[in-house]
Amino acid sequence: GRAHDDLGAAVGAPIAVVHADGVAVGDPSIVAVAVATRSLPCVLLGDPADEALLGPVVDAFAAGADLVAIADNVVATPLAAAALVLLLRAAPWRTIDEGLVAESTTYSMLQGGPEFAAWRAIRAVRHRVEPDDPAVLVDRVGDVVHVTLNRPHVHNALDARLRDGLVAALTAALADPDVATVLLRGRGASFCSGGDLDTFGTFPDPASAHALRLARSPARLLAALGGRAEAHLHGSCLGAGIELSAFAGRVVADPASRLGLPELSLGLVPGAGGTVSLPRRIGRHRTAWMALRGGTIDASTALAWGLVDRVAPLGPADPAG
Repeated sequence: GRAHDDLGAAVGAPIAVVHADGVAVGDPSIVAVAVATRSLPCVLLGDPADEALLGPVVDAFAAGADLVAIADNVVATPLAAAALVLLLRAAPWRTIDEGLVAESTTYSMLQGGPEFAAWRAIRAVRHRVEPDDPAVLVDRVGDVVHVTLNRPHVHNALDARLRDGLVAALTAALADPDVATVLLRGRGASFCSGGDLDTFGTFPDPASAHALRLARSPARLLAALGGRAEAHLHGSCLGAGIELSAFAGRVVADPASRLGLPELSLGLVPGAGGTVSLPRRIGRHRTAWMALRGGTIDASTALAWGLVDRVAPLGPADPAG
C-alpha cells in the first residue's frame, strides 16, 4: 500500500532500484511483492546479478552506464515510462489481440499527454512531395509472395500509404492457402526506420486514431501468418521496423543491422505491436530494457537474445521485389 503512495510519476518518484539483500531463491515474499507492485506506476530496476531472484518483481535489469541512461530517460518522460512497464507486466497473460488493443489504447492516451505535446512543439514538421510509386511492391513467384517496403527516400518510414499497402498485401496472402511464404523486405538503405515522424499526431484526435490503428493492423495480420511470414532486415530497423518483423515466424538480419525502440523519447510507447511481439521473443525484461535504454542493439545481440533467428549478409530488395 505504501509503495503506491510513495512511488510513481504522479508523486515525482518515477523510478526505483530493487535490491535482493537477504532474499533466497524461492522466497514466497518475491511473489507477494510482484503481485503488490503489478499496478505500481513506477519503473522498477534490478541489478543483473539478481536476475534469478528478482525476475517476477522488476521491469528491467541494468547497471553502470545503462542504469544511468535508463534513469535519465525515465525522468525525462515519466508518464510514458510508467505506461510502458504497466503494459509489459501484463503481457504474459494477454492474447495477441488483447495485447494489441491494450497497446493501442495506451499509445492513444499518451498522444493526448504533455510529453508527446512537448516533443511535437520542438520538432518542425517537414512537408514533402511523395513519389508516384506504390509504397508497397508485391510480386509473386510460385508459392512465395515478395512484399517490399518502397519508401527508400525516408528509409521506409511507416506512413498511412505504406501501412495500407502492407495491410492489403498481407490480407491477400493470408486468404490464399497456396501461399507458402510471405517474404517481407525493404528497398534502399534500411528495412524500416519506424513510423514517419512527420505524420505523428496528425490524425484529428487520438480516439479516432486508436480505432483506425486496430482496423488496419499489419501486426495482427503478420501474427496470423505466423510461420508463413519471413522478414529480412538490413540497415535501420527501428520502432515499427522491428515491432512488426518480430511477429514473423522467421527473421533474418544483415550483420550491419541496428535494432531499437525509440518511442519513449517522443513521450510514447511502441505503437506497432512491439509490446506484444518482442516479449514473445525476448521476454518483457529485455523489451523494457530496449525501450527504456534507447539507442540500438546490433544483429549479434539480437541473435543471442532471440529477436532474430539468423544473421547473414543481406542487400536491400531490388525494385522488382
